[in-house]
Amino acid sequence: MALQVRVAPSKVVLQNLLICVILFYTVYYLVLSVGCMALQVYELSVLAPFDFKTCPSWLNTSYQVLLISTEVTYFICGLLFVLIVEEWVWDYAISVTILHVAITSTVMLEFPLASHWWAALGSGLISMICGGQALACCLFKDNFIYPELDGF
Repeated sequence: MALQVRVAPSKVVLQNLLICVILFYTVYYLVLSVGCMALQVYELSVLAPFDFKTCPSWLNTSYQVLLISTEVTYFICGLLFVLIVEEWVWDYAISVTILHVAITSTVMLEFPLASHWWAALGSGLISMICGGQALACCLFKDNFIYPELDGF
């Protein structure tokens, strides 16, 4: 006789969200480390994922590392989220991004108003959703949930 455990749907969602957030920051710090080594940036704050105050200049290697790390992290996480949440990548991508903005505001003690930061975040979110949903559609095409629009 097998042991059956029932988990409430809201607990599953929160558990998946926690896993996605932990995965997001783990990937972010790994990509940030590789970027620092590649671009030879030897001093970068531990709070780099939350830094929206760095001067946006292509001559500033710290800014390049932050920007590239953000974009690569979002894309990779979009693909990895498929393994956790299957076809609900868009939902968790938006939720993780909202949590990232909230954590950034808390860590930096102000709300980010830098347009370059929002542009990077927005383009990263779009790549996360598009890449993740495309992979989910390929992997789960036989059991993908399509809304019924007959009566719409």
